[in-house]
Parts: sequence; C-alpha cells; structure tokens
Amino acid sequence: MSEDQAALDQILAGYRTDEAVLDLGVLMADGEPIPGGRIALPLSMMNRHGLVAGATGTGKTKTLQLMAEQLSANGVAVFAADIKGDLSGIALPGEASEKLLARTQKIGQQWQGRGFPTEFYALGGEGTGIPLRATVSSFGPILLSKVLDLNDVQESSLGLVFHYADSAGLPLLDLSDLQTLLTYLTSADGKAELDGIGGLSKATVGVILRKIVTLSAQGADAFFGEPEFDTLDLLRVTPDGRGVVSLLELPGLMDRPALFSTFLMWLLADLYAALPEVGDVDKPKLVFFFDEAHLLFDDASKAFLEAITQTVRLIRSKGIGVFFVTQTPTDVPEDVLAQLGSRVQHQIRAHTPKDAKALKATVETFPTSGYDLAETLQSLGIGEAVVTVLNPDGAPTPVAWTRMRAPESLMAAMDPQMMATGVSRSQQMATYGTAIDRESAREILTRKLEAGAQAAAQEQEAAAQDAQRQREATATAKQREKEELAAQKAREREEAAAARQREKDDAARAKQAAKARDDAGKMVGRVAGNLFSSMARSAGNAIVRDLFGTARKR
Repeated sequence: MSEDQAALDQILAGYRTDEAVLDLGVLMADGEPIPGGRIALPLSMMNRHGLVAGATGTGKTKTLQLMAEQLSANGVAVFAADIKGDLSGIALPGEASEKLLARTQKIGQQWQGRGFPTEFYALGGEGTGIPLRATVSSFGPILLSKVLDLNDVQESSLGLVFHYADSAGLPLLDLSDLQTLLTYLTSADGKAELDGIGGLSKATVGVILRKIVTLSAQGADAFFGEPEFDTLDLLRVTPDGRGVVSLLELPGLMDRPALFSTFLMWLLADLYAALPEVGDVDKPKLVFFFDEAHLLFDDASKAFLEAITQTVRLIRSKGIGVFFVTQTPTDVPEDVLAQLGSRVQHQIRAHTPKDAKALKATVETFPTSGYDLAETLQSLGIGEAVVTVLNPDGAPTPVAWTRMRAPESLMAAMDPQMMATGVSRSQQMATYGTAIDRESAREILTRKLEAGAQAAAQEQEAAAQDAQRQREATATAKQREKEELAAQKAREREEAAAARQREKDDAARAKQAAKARDDAGKMVGRVAGNLFSSMARSAGNAIVRDLFGTARKR
C-alpha cells in the first residue's frame, strides 16, 4: 500500500467516535506507529462478538489482558480462562521498565500501573481458586456427549436417559448418579421403563459407562456436583463501578481439553437461559473470552456445533459479548465466524502448505483494503495486529495495521501464595467452597433397587415356603397313601388268612364230620354184626335143639 496521508486519514476516520471505546493501539505507517492515530473498539459493539487470533507468542494473551482491563474500568464484568497462568497478574499493578516505557511513549500511551478487581476460580477446586461445579442435569446430554466424545447414536441414547430422568424426577447431580441410572435402565428392574420411547442398547450403555469411568479417572468427579455455580455471579461490579474480572485457572488443561472447553460453553448457555432480553445496549454486562477456542470445536458433533452457533447468535441480545481467542480464524467454524464482528489478527506463520492454506483463508475473511494482507500478516511484530471492528453503526471499520497498547496490570503470573491468600478470603469461597451431597438419582434408585431386591427376596422366600409346604403336603399325602395301602394290604392279608383259616376250619370240621359219620357207620356195623351174630347163634341153637333136641347150656 502507498501509505499517503489521504489513505491514513481515511483509515483513522473510520475509528473516530464520541462513544466510549476500548483503546486498542495506534495506526502503523511505514513500519512506525502514529502516536495520535487511535485505533479503538466502541464499547457498544462489544456484544457483537469478536476474534483475537495469531501464532503462539505474538501477543494474543496481552491483547486479551488489555481488553479485559479497559472493560473492567468501564464497569463491564469479564470472564476468561487463564490457561498458562499469565492473566493472574491483572489483579496487580504493572511494573514499569525501561523497555516498557519506551514502547508506551512511542505510541503516545500515558502508561500507569494499576490492578483490577479479580476473582479466581478453578474447575471443581482443582488448582488455586473458588470451586466451580455444575450438575450433570444442567450440563445436559449435548455438552456431556462432547466431553465424553460420543458418536451421534450414543449422544441420542444419552438424550433419552436425560429425558427419562427429568420425567421420573431423578436429579442427576454427579457422574455417579448418571452411572447408577444407566445401570438401572439396562437391568431387569428398569429395562422396561424406556420400552415405550425406544429403549437402550446394552452395548451403547456399556460404551457410555466406560467413557464415564475414564472421565472420572481424569478428576471430573470433582467438577460435577453441588453447590452448582450461579453464573450470574460473573456479572458482578465493585462498589466503585469497576467490573470484576473472573479468571478460571486451568493448570491441567492439556489433560482434559474437552472438559475445559465444554464447561465454558455451559457457562455461556446457562447465562443465556438466565438473563432477560435487553437488545442493543451502551455497554455489555459481560464479555466472555474463549481462549484456545479450537479445543471447543475439535471433533464436535453436529448438534454441539449447532448449539454453539445458536448461542453465539442469540446471546448478544442478553448483553453478553463473546470473543474467541485462537491461532487462526480457520479454527472457528464458518457459521460461528460469521457472527464475529471485530477482528484482532496477530502474526500468522506460514511455514508449511497447511499454514499457507490457513493464511489464504484468513486473508479472505477481511474486508477489502489497501494492504497486501498475505504479506502484512506474516511481517507483523510482537504486539502488532491487523484490526477491523464494527463502528457504532454496525459497519466494519477499515483494516488497520496497529501497534497494540501495553496492559497496565502486571504482565506476569501472580505469586501463588498471594493468590491462595486472596482466594481463601473471598466471600465466594463461603458459598462454593464446600461440596454438598444431597439425595439424588443414585440414592433414589439404590433404594428402589434395594426395595425391589427385598420384595424379590420376600417373594422368593414365600415361594420357597410355598414349595416347602407343597413338598411337605405331597410327602404327607404319599405317606398317608402308603400307610393306607399298607393297612389295606394288612387287612387283605388278615382277611386272606381268616378265609384260609375258615377254609381250614371248615375242612377240619368236614373231615371231623366225615370221620364221625364213618365212625358211626362202623359202630352201627359192629352193633348190627354183633346183633346178627347173636341172632344167628340164637337161631342156630334153636334150630339145633329143634333138630337134635338137645341144647348145651353155656
């Protein structure tokens, strides 16, 4: 670009306004800053969202710190994730140095070290900060599916489980509640509960349960639970009118990138649900910085991306501004990128074909300008950026090569002991410091399963008793039948014996009678014989006497 005065004036004219602004820096010309060439972002446009991008070490974090300071000074609350710990110094006044003052004087910045009201948070209390917790129920199936890295089928099944929990009045507060419910719905006692709305595959539930175990092993148990963080606490303003800067300390980010990024999305979604519509405002209620934004979109499901796009599109009307901080604009999906009105693009390095492709895509996202952006973006120094924002009328400002202002707070990490002391004295610690374990799905289902098991045991015992009684009755009947059969056989034997005895007796009597008759016959015979003999002798004698006239007296 031939940077004649007319062209420079045209750029600067695009940034002039009487409204409150965030001073980003000054315009560069011929490689040198123009001290009076103010490049600023209207405060009223901060809820139109934006992007801060650039390669590692080019000044993205310092730009975030600069914007957070000025938002706080203007009474706007700020939330940001402090991934490397660099932002914690925003609570303390910056330390002047020869190099710093030379830089600020060169751009006409009246630098004065000052700190800003800051609250430190930590996911589930891991690290130094007030514990941030959310219940599984409020997190919801779409966000949780992102954390668990579920596919579309598994995500749909998880949605079914959440639907059942809501319908059945089962609070899902922590991961153990979800585990218990999943186990119940595939058990003999609970599998019929979902038959009317599709049911669950035992294999799918097995995958989900294994991924929950993995997530628990990463320490997520400490994050899910109560007391649940009230996201409206992020909108606090101090009595002197400064917005509170809320920093989420993330010392173990790289171990759980999905949990971190999805939690930030939960915060934003919860704010959207809690806040009333306010339309366009002079300044936002809160500006939300998504650092390492690529982690939010990596491997995201279609449903998750749609939820992000919708939230970013609609949350503007709730007075919330969202700025994504990442290395290249291509890290952000096109539907989301289209919602971002302001751009602060630090240096891009194009050392590989992939980098060159990303550079070309980045250039295409900027308004037409007199710069050779492909060259300019690679030649930017540390603390320099190519800027375009929305003016108060909502139109994009001219693209401006900008030397960024220096933050006025400490550009280094706060001393850990000092931070720990501040956290322990915070009023928020009294509210969120101690975990609560109230009755939830785990206890309700455990009682239900225990009651079912007890009823089953009682039924089993009653059935066993009935079976025992049946066996005893059968045995008694068999014994009675056996005894009756034995008695009958005994009677039959007795009757047979009696019959045989009678037959014997009858035979004996018959024999005796026959003998008696025989004896009587013999006697009659003998008597008759004797009589006959006697009569014969008598007759003989008579005949002899008659014949011989003699008789021998005997």
